[in-house]
Amino acid sequence: MIGADFIVVGLGGVGSATLYELAKRGKNVIGIDAFSPPHTKGNSHGQTRMIRLAYFEHPDYVPLLRSAYEGWARLERDSGQNLYTETGLLEIGPPDGVVVPGVLEAARVHNLPVREFSARELETAYDMFEGADGLVGVFEEQAGYLRVEGCIETHLRQAAQHGVDILTNTKMLDWSEANGTVAVETSAGTLEAEKLILCPGSWATPLLDSEFKTTIVEKQLFWFAPAEGYWNRAPGFLFEIEEGVFYGFPEVGGRGVKLAEHSGGRHLASMSERGLEPDPDEWKRVANFAQRHLVGLSLDAPIEQIVCSYAMSEDTDFVIDNHSQSKHVVFAAGLSGHGFKFATVLGEVLADLAINGVSKQEISFLRKRETK
Repeated sequence: MIGADFIVVGLGGVGSATLYELAKRGKNVIGIDAFSPPHTKGNSHGQTRMIRLAYFEHPDYVPLLRSAYEGWARLERDSGQNLYTETGLLEIGPPDGVVVPGVLEAARVHNLPVREFSARELETAYDMFEGADGLVGVFEEQAGYLRVEGCIETHLRQAAQHGVDILTNTKMLDWSEANGTVAVETSAGTLEAEKLILCPGSWATPLLDSEFKTTIVEKQLFWFAPAEGYWNRAPGFLFEIEEGVFYGFPEVGGRGVKLAEHSGGRHLASMSERGLEPDPDEWKRVANFAQRHLVGLSLDAPIEQIVCSYAMSEDTDFVIDNHSQSKHVVFAAGLSGHGFKFATVLGEVLADLAINGVSKQEISFLRKRETK
């Protein structure tokens, strides 16, 4: 039986950050993943992830985001890697919708600088966007994108340099507690540790069934060829329109302009149902959005399309907590398609909970629903 102080299960965005955080603190850690991260079989892939500070979902996320930004900058300094690019973010929607009022509320509560735009001002200021009648916008300069695979690779590489053991293509089968330690049964044998940290993403079922129910939603990501050169200088953008919520990025690395729908998606009973082939209906929805609101893209067919997933909580808030059946187990779940940007700070929070039982970060609004 292999022993360690801590075992981290799931080495995507949050799990890899947690592994590195524990390693930095000099802990004896083992990380395991059912695949070889970064991989395409979960939530954490697809070239880019948006990061923004004026958070429309709820102002309570903003202090965590401040720490997350600091964490990404620290990781860049420690590793010498370029992981974050600031492009600014333009969020567009009805004045009485969810997105723009939410951004303005977060900016008001936390005194964040943003710039508001009328529909006419939007189309004058940004030549790549159109069809904004009845919509308004808000621009946040301190926003951009993270290179998602690069972030995971860097966290794992930095953790390895601190001497942690990383077991890839190793599936967790079960865990049990006895005599103050946790035994983790895996496809490669039994591991034993003082604490277990679960970061399973869309694979939370059945690991966390007794704690928290997640809904898996299959999502589609698309890259379209830009017909105009201004797409390499465009800001990130998010549209809340009647048909749904859509988002995109400027052209990155010659791969094309990435577009996707944040709303909608196909609900799955388990990850075994997730398709491997692109869904033409999803492509049509995204292409119809782009036809109405974006200029200078070749929309006849995407140049690339991949499948990913969201692990949704009931209210789309994350759940970060101790396991009810053991004080030796902590977990993060239900990141609901907006958690990657928080990976650095969530790694700190999970390390704090595993080591001390409490975190210096304010996470009471992210504890399990029954404890709120």
